[in-house]
Formats: sequence, C-alpha cells, structure tokens
Amino acid sequence: MVAADAVPPADLVIEGCIALVHGEQGEIDFVEDAAVVVRGPVIEAVTSARAAAEIPAVERIDGRGQLAMPGLINCHTHSPMVALRGIAEDMPVEEWFNDWIWPIESNLTDRVVELGARLACAEMIRGGVTAFADHYFAMDRVAAAVRDSGLRASLGRAYFSSQGTEGREQSLDFALRMRGAADGRITTSLAPHAPYTVDDDDLAITAVLAREHGLLVHIHAAENKAQTDNSLARCGRTPVEVLERAGLLEVDILIAHGTGITEKDLAVLRRGGGRIAVASAPKGYLKFAWDTTPIRALASAGIPVGLATDGAASNNTLDVWESMALTALVQKSVEGDPAWLTARQALDHATTQSARAIGFGDQIGALAPGRRADLILVDLSGPHTQPLHDIAATLVHSASSGDVRTTVVDGRVLMRDRRLLTVDVPAVAAELTERLPALTERRKGRRVQDYNG
Repeated sequence: MVAADAVPPADLVIEGCIALVHGEQGEIDFVEDAAVVVRGPVIEAVTSARAAAEIPAVERIDGRGQLAMPGLINCHTHSPMVALRGIAEDMPVEEWFNDWIWPIESNLTDRVVELGARLACAEMIRGGVTAFADHYFAMDRVAAAVRDSGLRASLGRAYFSSQGTEGREQSLDFALRMRGAADGRITTSLAPHAPYTVDDDDLAITAVLAREHGLLVHIHAAENKAQTDNSLARCGRTPVEVLERAGLLEVDILIAHGTGITEKDLAVLRRGGGRIAVASAPKGYLKFAWDTTPIRALASAGIPVGLATDGAASNNTLDVWESMALTALVQKSVEGDPAWLTARQALDHATTQSARAIGFGDQIGALAPGRRADLILVDLSGPHTQPLHDIAATLVHSASSGDVRTTVVDGRVLMRDRRLLTVDVPAVAAELTERLPALTERRKGRRVQDYNG
C-alpha cells in the first residue's frame, strides 16, 4: 500500500471560487465556494474549497470573488489580421476586400504574419480565450506564436484554386507536419478558402485528403445571402450544396459564417455524414449589414454553432466575450423572441459547442475531471457585476473581457492577475508599427484574389 504522503502534490489548486460546471445533459450550473484541482495538464477534480484545503499543491490561487469557467474558444479567425485592424471601415464587403484587404495582403511578409499572430495571442489570452481556429497564410509563423504563447489552436493554411495545385499541396504539407506540435496543443486542418475561390475539383480532392488523413476542413461558405444568390446563379447550387457535391459534408468540416444558409440547406446539412459545425461571428455581420447565422434553425438540425470573431480587420477585436453578448442579443432580435438564446445557451455556445466545432470534442470546453486544464478566472467583484442575482446573465450581459484576471492552458498560467506572462506586447507592437508603411501600401491590381461572392 502506498502511503498518502507519497502522492505528489497537485500542480495548481484554485480555491474559494464560484465554478461554472456542466451537467450530464450539458446544462450549465454554478457551484459556490468551489475549488479546481489541476495535476499536470488536466483537471483532476472540481470539489469544495473545504476539501481542497487538505490537498497539497505547488501553487494555490485564491479565487474568492472570482468565477472559474472553461476558457472561451474563438472558432474562426485570421489572427495575423490584427495588423490591419481599422484599416478599412464603413464600406461594402466587395470594396473592403478588393480595394483594401487583398491588395494590402499582397505585401505580407512572414515576419508581419508572425508579429500579428503574437499580438493576437496576447489579446486572446487577456480576453479569456484559451483556444482558437485560425485560417491564414505563412502558418508556420502562426504556429510559432501559438507555441510560445502557450495557447491551444487548430491551424489551417489557406489556399485558392488560382494558386494551382501548389496551394492545396502546401496546405496538406502544413497540416501533416504540424499536427500535434506544441506538446499537442496544435491540431491542424485543410483550409480551402471558399467555394467561390476554390473550384469543384479542388474541393473534391480536399474531401478525399481529409478522409485519408483524418483532418478537419475549415472553410468559408454561405457567408452572406448575396454569396448564396450568386452561387445559385452561377452553378444552380447553394454553397452548402456545392460542399455536399464535393463530398465535404461526409468529413469533419467547420463552416465559417453561414449567414446565407437557406431552409433547403438545412436538409442537406442533416443528411451529411461528417461532423459538421458552423462558426458565427456576429459583430462583423452587423458591420457589413449582413443577416446573421441562423442558430435556431441549425440547432433544430443538430448542427453545433461555435462562437468566433473573424479577423480583427473586420471585427476590430478578437473578443469572444463580445461575440457571446452579441449572439444572445442579435438572436433575440432576429427571432422576435426574448426567450430565445438565453444567457446559459450563449455560455454553452462559447464553451462546449465551440469545443465540438473545432474538433476538440470532450478534451476542453468544460470544467470536469480528465479534461485539459484550460480555464479562466473572472472577477465578479466590480460594481458592474454586483449584485449576483443571475450569474449566467451577469457573465453574458454585464461582465466583459476586461474582467478576466487569470488564464490557464494545459495547467500553465499564461496570465496572472492581468499580467501577461508569455508575450512581450510592447516589443511586438513596436516592431509591427515600424513595418506598417510597407504593409499598408496599395498598388493597383495587386491582390491575392478577386471577391465576387
């Protein structure tokens, strides 16, 4: 028999907090005077503060006045685009892409991509995001930023058919080389840009490769109603039907945006044999005057919807807290139902459903034994969060990303009491600022692609 004192101490104990927990059916509840015990990269127990007081630990965090919850997950972004934050505002999406974003992206260097990704990682850590799904270029540099920051990420190298076979081959090469990197915190995907920039043959080959290698496919589709209308006019099929015909609904797929999903598409999604999910980024839709993701209809079809920000060039922030609040409010408005998409539902989308959407399943998204120790502490002591009549409503409608005090991924503290521990923001921001003149130059005719939906 092993003596009790032979058991090594826990690596981290957070005690005296309120804990957001999920029930057996996924329902959200709150446990007062709780403690979270972390051993290595996983949660060992969610217990009472009284019980945790007897557990020896390498580090203890006083969680009184704070709430422990799963880290938020950003299900679709382009992290290096923080370098273009605010560069093109108050214009239609066609002008935004063709006259500004894609010409400027022609000036991208690997170093700018890395600096943007590092700044983005810092922003997400400070905002309580512990994992994100990224879709961009020069992804080895993004992977380096993820590795050094301590975050978790699903990374995909974007490609267009205009690149020939090279783009698709580079996306596959990155996915196979980098999955499992950063001590398993990096997973990878194939990342065709969209059905209007990647042709049917490339989409079909992508489906074959995804099945062969067990890879997620991360793609923009049915981004807005105009895109769906243009697809119908061009080929007689909606973007979702294009994905089905290519075989992409028979593999694991993350569809970014989906605000142009039609009633007919819902039946198509229902019969798909793969793990299908949609990422919704409501702030950008409001800025571009689009419709929003039909979350209620997707829920009826059994499709999980994760929350996202898209890139900061369109969304201006990587603040999933903001996305969570807007999701709750916009869904009430579009459905004409104040009882739809409650605060608890919004929290579920930001945690459990987002984990499913980016392929992390039951590894993250909840505080439970055996899950990875990806969690945050939220300060609930401020005047704007008191009194606590309804903790879920307080989190969604009163609290903000600035209330996140501590961020932990795989049991490692990345931010403690609002102090970032893994990214030197002043140095990154200074070097990025030095490089902006060369980046933001626009030369007529230089762009990575044409946007016509």
